[in-house]
Amino acid sequence: MSSSFVVSLSPHVRTKDSVSSVMWTVVIAMVPAILAGLWAFGISAALVLGLSTAACVLSEWFITVVMLKKPNRLADGSAVVTGLLLGMNLPAGTPLWQVLSGAVFAIGVGKMVFGGLGHNPFNPALVGRAFMLTSFPADMTAWPAPNLFRWNLLQFGGASRYTATLGADAVSGPTALGLVAEGAAHTEGLSAIQGLPGHLDLFLGTIPGSMGEISALAILVGGVFLLAKKIISWESPIFFLAGLSVFTGLFWILDPSRYADPLYHILAGGAMLGAWFMVTDMVTSPMTPRGRMIFAGSAGLLTGAIRLFGAFPEGASYAILIMNSFVPIIDRYIRPTRFGSKQADLSRKGR
Repeated sequence: MSSSFVVSLSPHVRTKDSVSSVMWTVVIAMVPAILAGLWAFGISAALVLGLSTAACVLSEWFITVVMLKKPNRLADGSAVVTGLLLGMNLPAGTPLWQVLSGAVFAIGVGKMVFGGLGHNPFNPALVGRAFMLTSFPADMTAWPAPNLFRWNLLQFGGASRYTATLGADAVSGPTALGLVAEGAAHTEGLSAIQGLPGHLDLFLGTIPGSMGEISALAILVGGVFLLAKKIISWESPIFFLAGLSVFTGLFWILDPSRYADPLYHILAGGAMLGAWFMVTDMVTSPMTPRGRMIFAGSAGLLTGAIRLFGAFPEGASYAILIMNSFVPIIDRYIRPTRFGSKQADLSRKGR
């Protein structure tokens, strides 16, 4: 029986996955968190999320087709992912003109100025959020309280901690991390803070905040879905949360009256969204498993440092952006083992 020897250009290993299939799978994974945010914040959240997504899509179309005279590539879904992630990082009551400016900045400066998808060194959604937080700090830290009338109907514990009515979109309050920061600065520590949410509140989402931090449970469902579909690898979310836990856990052990426990930090703020949907970004994270461990673990440590000692109670966005800048260095020094090398032969023998 004869066999043919075929010579072809790389890549030699191919899968059915494509950029569009990956991006739209990520969109599906965000649906539980989106529904939780819409349930909690109502029409104001829908407006912010819808405008953010539409503005990102239109901005990419205009830059690609009108300005650069290139083919339309909106079908790959990357602009939709950026718009959804940006909207999930914003308070539900953010003025719509600010949402529009943040979306245009995210696509124009965070993505297209570098050459588009696959060339951007920073996560575009986080670039847009950082721009908005710097430009509009007051509105970006005005957190609406969730509509707890709906939560009370389901009789979830802890929902009565916050004052809310049927029109809860107009009520605002400090986030869980804001309360912790206030307690850390108080002479009596966390015990002096009234209404500090418990772990169940953080897990279910009966707290003020953005859509991306309202329910750790909803985000976890989406993250597990991405793992099951093999869109993301386990190293990034696990090492990010581990780094955050190690840093915050150390100070909690030293002074539990002033610092919240690691589980609180994992469930509060944007840690879960960052772990499952930000540090896992294929474009802005390292290529190798070891590189992703270093990248995600360092981002987790930085998140803890910013939360405990920075000017803002939240730190996930800035920590990930900082580590995005180190990805080229990580990829330079932590490279995949070459096929046919001595290390590759040894690894195969050990299987």
